[in-house]
Amino acid sequence: MGRGVEVRGLFRQPWFASLYATRVVAQAADGIFQASLASAVFFNPEHQTDPRQAAAGFVILLLPYSLVGPFAGVFLDRWHRQRVLARANVVRASLVVVTALTLVSSGPRDFAFYCAALATLSVNRFYLAALSASLPHVVRRDQLVLANAVTTTSGSVVSALGVGLGLAVRHVAGAGDDGSAAVALTAAVVYLLTAMIAMRMPLRLLGPSDATAEPLSQQLRHVVSGLLAGARHVHARHGARRALAAISATRLLFGLSTIATLLLYRNYFTDDGVLRSGVVGLGQAVAVTTAGYLVAAILTPAVTARIGKVRWIVGLYAAAAIAQFAGGIPFEPGPLLAGAAAIGFVSAGTKICVDTIVQEQIDDAFRGRVFSFYDTLFNVTFVAAAVVAAFTLPSTGRSPRTVAFLSLGYAATAAAYGYAEWRSGRRRGVSAAAAEPATV
Repeated sequence: MGRGVEVRGLFRQPWFASLYATRVVAQAADGIFQASLASAVFFNPEHQTDPRQAAAGFVILLLPYSLVGPFAGVFLDRWHRQRVLARANVVRASLVVVTALTLVSSGPRDFAFYCAALATLSVNRFYLAALSASLPHVVRRDQLVLANAVTTTSGSVVSALGVGLGLAVRHVAGAGDDGSAAVALTAAVVYLLTAMIAMRMPLRLLGPSDATAEPLSQQLRHVVSGLLAGARHVHARHGARRALAAISATRLLFGLSTIATLLLYRNYFTDDGVLRSGVVGLGQAVAVTTAGYLVAAILTPAVTARIGKVRWIVGLYAAAAIAQFAGGIPFEPGPLLAGAAAIGFVSAGTKICVDTIVQEQIDDAFRGRVFSFYDTLFNVTFVAAAVVAAFTLPSTGRSPRTVAFLSLGYAATAAAYGYAEWRSGRRRGVSAAAAEPATV
């Protein structure tokens, strides 16, 4: 069966198109809002950026809600997820308006700005966890790999388009705080559109099947016990546990690479023909990374059907080790863009596989908690990368030792994950052989 026919089969599933639309429209708004934050915090001509300032921005925006993120999963397994998707976007739109107002009144260095931006990003991660937990309710089990490829990559593509739209609005509105505020208000409008799409879906469509109407006080008492139960559930699913460990390790590498790239475009690169520095150059890096996402989405379902998800993950991380070194060590925009496309391909391909492994091995009653924990691992490791970057990167971002460390890190992850899966398969084979009855 052709890939196009299989994709059309996805959209023939009842309500898949609606869930898909809530993702892509919301992630377009995410991209617009990210353009607002990047232009306000990192590429505002009124402010300077060094590694510690960049790290402080990421820590302030990511760490607090990363630490409380698992609590959101408990509620995703108790509240109707359709209602979560609808209401979360209304809340996000309101918070983005507050963020824009603080930019106009006090600028991006004010505590109120970080609080508003933090709250907006917190709801965003809660929203994405709800989408992942909802997907198995609108597609068949055998369609999960393809569905993850389509939704995850489409989301990344439209997020990049959102960044481009945000930069276009900034170009018209101006490069200062007022321009960044105008970009944020554009995102608020798109979030409200997403809420309208989510409200069209039936209340009970996306699960959980045992959504409860318990009072909030009782729900809060279940948080800790629910998290422990979710942790035990993941621990017992060894394949999901190993996949989460591998992708979290590479998220640390990706975070360090992201901050180095930001500093290179902010403080080291200069315009070179069509290759630009500053926020426009960073936009080019986002664009080629997104192109890598798209190619991975096209290839991953077919490749995993032939060689399996584990082998594909190992191969991708091994390829990332090469791409990171070859694209990073010249410290020029051209090779960096080529490396960014390759790393985007790797990131999307591995995330599609890990999402599918988790969805296949985790019971629906635990999916919200597990995906919130998954999301928290992503953010905590990214924050750890920011802290490392603050004390290891120069202000220009040019560090051959960091590039070598990143390359070796991808190679080590490929080897460790591949070896762990090989040992697990060997143990299963020995156990199966021992269980077979003896023949005479």
